[in-house]
Amino acid sequence: MWRCVSKRNIMAGRFRSTIWDPVLIVSQMALVQSIFYSGVGLWLAMLDALLNAPRSLQQVFRYELLEFSSTRGRVPMFAFTFNALSCAVGLWMFVRRGRQCLDFALTAHGFHLLACWGYNGHLPSALSWWLVQLIAVTIAAVLAEYLCMRSELRAIPLRLGRKVDL
Repeated sequence: MWRCVSKRNIMAGRFRSTIWDPVLIVSQMALVQSIFYSGVGLWLAMLDALLNAPRSLQQVFRYELLEFSSTRGRVPMFAFTFNALSCAVGLWMFVRRGRQCLDFALTAHGFHLLACWGYNGHLPSALSWWLVQLIAVTIAAVLAEYLCMRSELRAIPLRLGRKVDL
């Protein structure tokens, strides 16, 4: 497999050198996107069952449905907001780099924007849709970065064998 290692990072002797691995990046993007849509689906199913609301695929892709004034509009808003928690955990588990969390969160929501655009035939014009997506990206990125930083800063055990008392 072809890998390109940055000369600057090798020369500087950094802990993690930059390795260009497009297969890894594309597979992580696909995994994050599947976590995004499965999370939205699960949150919508739970909220619809809890509130006894009708279930529809339009709740995911139809941005005119996201509105503050009705229960039917608030359900997908809460689902997207709660889904940010699911996405943050997914980013923490599979991306594992705090620097890349914002990139992957924006990519997932960018692909969702393209899917909504294809589903509806025009770009979103509802301010509530843009607001919900901005809040969801912010929550997912900040929480995932926090979780990744806690994992990255965890102490590394240096003992390889039994403790020897000298």
